[in-house]
Amino acid sequence: MRGRLRDQSALFSYIRPEKRIAAAHPLRKVRELVRELLKELSHRFGRLYSREGRPSIPPEQLLSALLLQVFYGIRPERQLMEQLNCNLLCRVIWVM
Repeated sequence: MRGRLRDQSALFSYIRPEKRIAAAHPLRKVRELVRELLKELSHRFGRLYSREGRPSIPPEQLLSALLLQVFYGIRPERQLMEQLNCNLLCRVIWVM
């Protein structure tokens, strides 16, 4: 038997990803500390990169992703990239 088309818009959520992660999540404090330290190093990072050519991924994002890899015991970088694409916590806390 063929089913009927039903409106399923109630299944979709329009809440910002940042709101989905608990305010008291321990990684929020770690993110603050890491971003503070990386902000201090930003000038040094800037001197290491050429002013010409194609823009790279910011080193702050790369280092944050590596910390995430260590915290969660993600071994291959391919799995890290998969987690960054799929795991909302990874995206909100570390990459954005």
